[in-house]
Amino acid sequence: MADKIFTVDGMTCGHCATSITEEVVRVAGVTAVDVDVRSGLVIVSGDRTEDAAVRAAIVEAGYEVAEVVRRTAA
Repeated sequence: MADKIFTVDGMTCGHCATSITEEVVRVAGVTAVDVDVRSGLVIVSGDRTEDAAVRAAIVEAGYEVAEVVRRTAA
């Protein structure tokens, strides 16, 4: 399992975190989503998750992905 860490612009509150989590958790292979509004990071855990699918889910929630910060092996 690997974590992908995305920098997301425009998050300001708990509602933002909930909206992103609800969309990203639907992406195939995602097992967990941790949203840190303060730092602007979305950490996605799972097997074989595709960056494009996660980005699309974040955009669907109404936010922009600035970049993938790093990938870590769990």
